[in-house]
Amino acid sequence: MSETGAELEGYIPLARLTRFRDAVMAIPEGGLCHVRLAFRADSQRRRIVRGELEVDVELECQRCMSGMNATLSSTFELGLVPSDEKARQLPSELEPFITDGDTVDLWTMVEDELLLALPAYPLHERDDCPARSELEALEPGSDSDEPAPDSGEQRDNPFDVLKGLKTTKH
Repeated sequence: MSETGAELEGYIPLARLTRFRDAVMAIPEGGLCHVRLAFRADSQRRRIVRGELEVDVELECQRCMSGMNATLSSTFELGLVPSDEKARQLPSELEPFITDGDTVDLWTMVEDELLLALPAYPLHERDDCPARSELEALEPGSDSDEPAPDSGEQRDNPFDVLKGLKTTKH
């Protein structure tokens, strides 16, 4: 496909991408990932694939721990190589994807890129988060029982207990 400049576009059912399915809170019924892949060979005859992915999923907000709808998208450019040694020889702008000789497992490639597109800490927008009232209670100047960090009140130093553990030289 790289030698002929093949281009592929279509949809992959998320239900068949088990690693990705396990990494998100939920996928919509009949959820599909839109995929575009363009293959080419560069002047050094390296096999390259440029891809675009887009998918709607439900992630778990790390602030309130409830579900949130998200659209994940990814654009990538991979160098298709048969070994780690060849991967080290790729230019820095290409991410390596290890192939099995002349064949490429496109489903694994797509799934890997979807996993990389997941945010490390998915969060609702602050104003949309169900935990908003709890967040406002923690802000300085709120009616919380805790003093605000800049309130001027002296707080106990948690390391004061360590002062008593100091020993003198023998």
